[in-house]
Amino acid sequence: QVQLVESGGRLVQAGESLRLSCSVSGGTFSGYAMGWFRRQPGKEREFVAAINWNSGSTFYADFVKGRFTISRDSVKKTVYLRLNNLKPEDTAVYYCAADRSFTPYTIATVSAYDSWGQGTQVTVSS
Repeated sequence: QVQLVESGGRLVQAGESLRLSCSVSGGTFSGYAMGWFRRQPGKEREFVAAINWNSGSTFYADFVKGRFTISRDSVKKTVYLRLNNLKPEDTAVYYCAADRSFTPYTIATVSAYDSWGQGTQVTVSS
């Protein structure tokens, strides 16, 4: 069974950077898509970024605009999300998720992901 554990979230000031980590276990992850989503206060969960575990190809939500970078370390079985130039509107719970069957057509779809972590809180003060 796939398990995902996020870490790295904390309180920061606007303009600062963070690196979130997602430790994955319970599978080889070949053919998987690994994604990061977030839920802002009072809003639905939304797609942030995703990566093809095999190829390393990356996908981003439009609002990221070059500020965030997703990566993965296949040896450590960890997926990272680097958040630069954080803004108060980036305050959210950030979730890591795994989709057993990568396809670019559903890469941003919440329901396409089979496994989820518990989330890590990022709070950005102005």
